[in-house]
Amino acid sequence: MKKITGLVMTLVALFTLAACGGGNDKTADSSSNAKSEDQLAAIKKAGVLKVATSADYAPFEFHTMVDGKDKIVGADIDLVNEVAKELGVKAEVSDMSFNTVLASLKEGKSDIAISAISATKERKEQFNFTDNYYNPPQVLIINKKNQDKLTDLAALKDKQVGAQKGSIQEDIVKSQIKDAKLVSIEKVPNMVVEVNSGSLDAMVVEKTIAESYVQQNPDLMIANIDLKPSKDEAFAIALPKGSDKLQTELNKIIKKLNDEGKIDEYVKQNHELAEKSAE
Repeated sequence: MKKITGLVMTLVALFTLAACGGGNDKTADSSSNAKSEDQLAAIKKAGVLKVATSADYAPFEFHTMVDGKDKIVGADIDLVNEVAKELGVKAEVSDMSFNTVLASLKEGKSDIAISAISATKERKEQFNFTDNYYNPPQVLIINKKNQDKLTDLAALKDKQVGAQKGSIQEDIVKSQIKDAKLVSIEKVPNMVVEVNSGSLDAMVVEKTIAESYVQQNPDLMIANIDLKPSKDEAFAIALPKGSDKLQTELNKIIKKLNDEGKIDEYVKQNHELAEKSAE
């Protein structure tokens, strides 16, 4: 899904260099590496896995009422809860703007970040990532009143096409719908409102996410326009750079869950929950 913008990445990098007192400080580098290597042991000792997410992306992470209380749920949340269970600890999930999810990880405020995050080349320079756990197709949501007009990518020339700010969907618009006018918006529900009202002509989002919002908004539909899939769009869990032991352990858990079909099951169950919550 999602991708930190160049500006944010630059600021994070500058902050990190300043905090370390410069890139040539071998003592600081050694200390940082040791901290990362010990992260798995530290998590187990603390008994808590601190998780950063942006809970506005049903069915992967979203808010719903459970027993009269607001709760963060979703396929990603089910996944980290299972990860925490396998590690013998409790998951502590913090909700924040997507633009700050990876920054939170970089600053040591969270142990892992999961928010339908794609492990792009740029991100891999700053963070470790687990193996991919889910690879969704990308689609365009449009207003039904425009279905006869917006039939192919060429029809989107000079049109306002939305993508979540800091997300990989911004790159999809730039690379595959080059003649469109990219409109970056922080929250997906806000984009949905704008497509409904007509201030946006279309928006790019993962198919499962799109299905949930279309179900909730009868005036919207998934356009019959194909977008090219990419491995860069698959989801992975982000970890601090150098956290190899934690990465290895999480990869084992992810493989186990995928082999058992659990992650597909999480997506399906939470898609149904999101639809029910919208009724």
